[in-house]
Amino acid sequence: MLDLLKRHAIQVLRQAGHTLDEIVALTAVGKRSVQRVSAEPMITEAGVVSAPGVRAIGRPSKAEAHRARIVDWLTEDPALLSVELLRRAQLAGYGGAKSALYALVRAVRPSTPRPVVRFEGLPGEFTQHDFGEVLVRLLDGTTRRVHFFATRLKYSRWVAVTLVPNQQVETLARTLVDHFAAIGGIPLLAVFDRSKTVALQWQKNGDVTESNPVFAGVVLDLGLGIEVCWPYAPQQKGAVENLVGWVKGSFFKQRRFLDDEDLRQQLAAWLTEVNTTRPSRATHVIPAVRLDEERARLRPLKVLPVALALRLPVVVGATAYVTHDTHRYSMPSDALGLSGTLYLYRDTVRIVAGRFEATHPRLVVPHAISSLPAHRAQHVAAVSGKRGKRDLERQHLLELGPVAHEYLTELTHRRPRLWVRDVERLHSLLQTHCAEATRPAFGRGLAARVFGAEYIAQYLPSHATPTTPEPFA
Repeated sequence: MLDLLKRHAIQVLRQAGHTLDEIVALTAVGKRSVQRVSAEPMITEAGVVSAPGVRAIGRPSKAEAHRARIVDWLTEDPALLSVELLRRAQLAGYGGAKSALYALVRAVRPSTPRPVVRFEGLPGEFTQHDFGEVLVRLLDGTTRRVHFFATRLKYSRWVAVTLVPNQQVETLARTLVDHFAAIGGIPLLAVFDRSKTVALQWQKNGDVTESNPVFAGVVLDLGLGIEVCWPYAPQQKGAVENLVGWVKGSFFKQRRFLDDEDLRQQLAAWLTEVNTTRPSRATHVIPAVRLDEERARLRPLKVLPVALALRLPVVVGATAYVTHDTHRYSMPSDALGLSGTLYLYRDTVRIVAGRFEATHPRLVVPHAISSLPAHRAQHVAAVSGKRGKRDLERQHLLELGPVAHEYLTELTHRRPRLWVRDVERLHSLLQTHCAEATRPAFGRGLAARVFGAEYIAQYLPSHATPTTPEPFA
């Protein structure tokens, strides 16, 4: 079917006296269509969008005969369910399928759209936060999936965007605090979409019934109010714009990048531009100008990024270790079986279980182990029997990693009658020296193909003090 403007052009040409053949040549429309359109009433309003007498293609639906009844029923009670309308129509003689009647109901049911309430946020009132992911294009023609976390101050429109490795709760909490520290304070409310990192369960009306406990602990530490809205539902919090969509469309999808470093540099330059030189399309004011006014209303940040700790429930296992994210951290042997809390900092881990407490460096390598010398001594002392103590001492040595495993294997087979004595002395050397010094000594022993505690002792510093804590890889 010809569109409105094409039909209007045909009618104008016909009124101007052009022949049918001339109109066909000028409009590239068939002669029969030109004749038909020329005979139609003159189009004078934009609302006329279809030719008169046009009907749907195909056999008329059986439900059409009941259109008037359904309209009357919905006029009387717009909340009637479709299944009730089907029942009434069947009583009135409808014999068709329910899908046809349901389609008619959807077409004639009165709609009551909710208005979008838009308002300008006040200085320091609230911020908007969200994760995003996008495929970025590299100069070599390949693409790479990138995750980012975005923050925007509602009043000033100041924006912060950080590239992140994932969208987990720790990444959310740490990046959020980093952004607040960069901005210079926290607002009254922070608005988030309804993700599992923020809310675990909610009712049909949207009320959150269970928050993510790890994120909730961070929020309480900050003294921050939280507003959780449905994704893609801006009417729930005034003019909450599509922050992620704007960042994607304005930056990521417009550019190409050489590598990760080039991406970071271009992102930093773009943020400087949109925050300090370019007026916001919403306020027509440069965000940096409004930011000074907004900062005066922000509240001080109670927890700095370096001091932020995520609280995780843990249990001290049967081997007197606490496991988190495949990493194992030692605890005193008397803490066996106790429930406690692991405080996860950016670079350290603090574990509290009853009256016992231990601090370790945070491990990064999967399945790595951090054991304190004092804990190792307690574990050995708590084991009964010479064989049990020997096996535990060797296990402590094996926890140094593959190089220790290979060295002890060779030692056991080359000195089948002396390896027990060697293990005791090697464990004593480990207690005296840190793991970072003992591990390379095993490597040097393997390279020189010399096996025995006396050789490892030569590779260790003559004067050393144990490092507390010491991570094992």
